[in-house]
Amino acid sequence: MSFVDSLNSTAFEAFGQHVIWSDMTGNLAGLAALALGWRRSVLTWPVQLLSGVILVAAYTSANLGGGVGKQLVVITVALWGWRQWRAGRRDTGDGAITVRFATWRERALLLAGAAGGTALVGGLFTAYPDLSWNPWPDAYIFVGTLVAMVAQARGLVEFWFAWLLVDLVGVPLNFHSGLAFSGLVYIVYFVLVLWGMRDWWRRSRTAAQPVHAPLEGAPA
Repeated sequence: MSFVDSLNSTAFEAFGQHVIWSDMTGNLAGLAALALGWRRSVLTWPVQLLSGVILVAAYTSANLGGGVGKQLVVITVALWGWRQWRAGRRDTGDGAITVRFATWRERALLLAGAAGGTALVGGLFTAYPDLSWNPWPDAYIFVGTLVAMVAQARGLVEFWFAWLLVDLVGVPLNFHSGLAFSGLVYIVYFVLVLWGMRDWWRRSRTAAQPVHAPLEGAPA
């Protein structure tokens, strides 16, 4: 048995479904990465990278081309995001990543990219059914994940909203695809996303507060 076969072997059964090792370990690493992202730790990116590598095997076993493509994008964007956050941490000087809301132009670009990308990838999966048995939800998750990670790399609060929209489709799709652990983890993602969204929202408002210089003659 090869290493990939071992990763895709059954770890245990739950609710009548087989939970495979790659699905379980990859998603646990993904949960850790999301929690580290909430804490604004640069470690979120190498952990996300590891999660992507493991989940390539899981989605391959389920014949979800969008899932495989999504993880390849995750790996690529994780490398870029890691570099972005390392530079941002040096720029702030205090080791923390500054977060903010996107401008209206940035929001428009993210929405346009999500809509156009979903149409393009969904059309590709429809034209080549071997890539995915469920093309449009698969394409939606693929593109939505990319949009979310790009927003995260730029420190945008909208990153959490994008993950929320991905989760709404990801939970039923993963259960229906036989990736039970992924479905359960997406439910936990949902809770972490709401928590992280609240934290980043508050931090962005604090960062936006103007710093007033002391009045002349007043004690510093």
